[in-house]
Amino acid sequence: MSEEEKETKEQEEEVVKEVKDEDERAKEVVAKKQVNIDGWVPKTNIGRKVQDGKITDINELLDKGINILEPEIIETLLPEMKTELLLIGQSKGKFGGGQRRIFRQTQKKTKEGNKPKFATIAVIGNKNGFVGVGYGKSRETVPAREKALRNAKLNLIKISRGCGSWQCTCKDAHSIPFAVKGKCGSVQLKLMPAPKGTGLCIEPECAKILELAGIKDIWSKTKGKTKSKAKLIMACEKALLSLIHTKKQEEHNKTLNLVEGKDKGE
Repeated sequence: MSEEEKETKEQEEEVVKEVKDEDERAKEVVAKKQVNIDGWVPKTNIGRKVQDGKITDINELLDKGINILEPEIIETLLPEMKTELLLIGQSKGKFGGGQRRIFRQTQKKTKEGNKPKFATIAVIGNKNGFVGVGYGKSRETVPAREKALRNAKLNLIKISRGCGSWQCTCKDAHSIPFAVKGKCGSVQLKLMPAPKGTGLCIEPECAKILELAGIKDIWSKTKGKTKSKAKLIMACEKALLSLIHTKKQEEHNKTLNLVEGKDKGE
């Protein structure tokens, strides 16, 4: 193993430790019921209203389609959010080559030498109807991770859950209400409702997104070059977006046990 690979491996371990530390800090914030974030100076009108306590529900922003420009808004309104870094790259080398890693490394050939860049994808969710996926890229690993986490908070979406499987007659929002499709590049992903107890029958990285979104049972079908994990993850995000954008009739809400966003029963 070369010195560059050792340095990147050490940087990855430090990033993973920092993500775990952030999860522990988030749990402490929830326990203390801290409303405002220390040291946050809002720059937008929405941020000031959130800090003053005039806006206390994230649905007020998402239902009206208001753009969220400050990640601290999400941290204040949803302090129970959990973070996860997805494995989109693989390590290089003779013995450790091919092992999955959270950073996808690319490099540019110049006269001065090789200029590497690191890209990563982060996902946040409260396991109860809210999820966000963000992409970050930088010359170093830590700034790439910070960009991905920030973009994931700004790209937060609310999804619809239900029980749309004809094999299941329960009244729990454990799956999705109907089948949806997502496409990115050549990758096509189809999510289908599954009966209770099936589990997440999908690619492991997409399963992490669905788990943080609060979906417990799913069937999936893919087409195209699914080895490009970034495209597959983006196709999964688009499929989840279509859950909330699809128009539903009121008469089908009870039969599908439709729940949008946070389930008050959980």
